[in-house]
Amino acid sequence: MGSFSLWHWLILLILVVVPLIFIFRNPPAGPNRFGGLPEAMGFGQAIKSYFKKYVDFTGRASRSEFWFSWLFVFLVASVLYAVDRTEILYWIWSLATLLPSIAMATRRLHDINRSGWHLLLGLLFPIGSIAVLVWYCRAPAADHSRSSVFA
Repeated sequence: MGSFSLWHWLILLILVVVPLIFIFRNPPAGPNRFGGLPEAMGFGQAIKSYFKKYVDFTGRASRSEFWFSWLFVFLVASVLYAVDRTEILYWIWSLATLLPSIAMATRRLHDINRSGWHLLLGLLFPIGSIAVLVWYCRAPAADHSRSSVFA
């Protein structure tokens, strides 16, 4: 009962070690393959862009665009949850903003020259959530050739 079996080690390998391969891999060197540098946005501009690019998975999103959009979605969801105790409006809002939130997160990862498929790290692996959150906070680097933990 106190020892790890082969199955325990295999599960640990899959949940921790395999995602680390994708986390520590550097993005491609050279210019960003997803387009030019996005402009910084204010709160209103970010909300407008969020709904304008509802299902646009191409291009890049700046940190301000991403975080202002996330703040707006969170605030509206909180208000709807507080106002409607049946949670119907909350769930409608959550479903309505699911696809644009995934698109925005994909464009945010494009800004640091990472593929949108890296979002699966945060969904499937506990350790991947930390890496994806760190990547959301990163500024777009002009030189991706340097080596660092989450580069």
